[in-house]
Amino acid sequence: MKRSEKCAASELFAVLYPSLAGWCRRLVDDDDTAHEIASEAFARLWARWSSVEEPRGFLYVTAANLVRDQWRRLERERRAMRHVTAQAALDALHQGERAESVVPVRLLVQSLPERLRTPVLLYYYADLPIREVALQMGRKEGTVRADLHAARELLRARLGGHLDHTH
Repeated sequence: MKRSEKCAASELFAVLYPSLAGWCRRLVDDDDTAHEIASEAFARLWARWSSVEEPRGFLYVTAANLVRDQWRRLERERRAMRHVTAQAALDALHQGERAESVVPVRLLVQSLPERLRTPVLLYYYADLPIREVALQMGRKEGTVRADLHAARELLRARLGGHLDHTH
């Protein structure tokens, strides 16, 4: 890496690391894991520095993949416990309790099929525009819009119709 590239990389790190680590923190609920994921995303960016056209998008897509890997690890460790907890929460929801007080949104997003979960993470949680989500995922913008719509409908159904549109 040339000196000018090192300077640009350092500036990028200073600007993006706090928000990337914070985003990861909201998704994994653990400071240490969030920092490990954000650091690994930057390490992977540095390894491909000269070939990455959009570093911010690369970082968030890489972090989303690492978060998904973390979720899979937790899934294997806690499958039975989460199933029981989620079922109890959904039962309470059907008995009239407020959705936001019963089912964590993170759990609902985590339960989405991967095809829908990744665009939700990038669009709603990383605040990437649809154009950038499509580019990073290698999909057409219309496909991303359709996936986001399908994800909202699935989440609405799981919340019993209590989904507020904010985007």
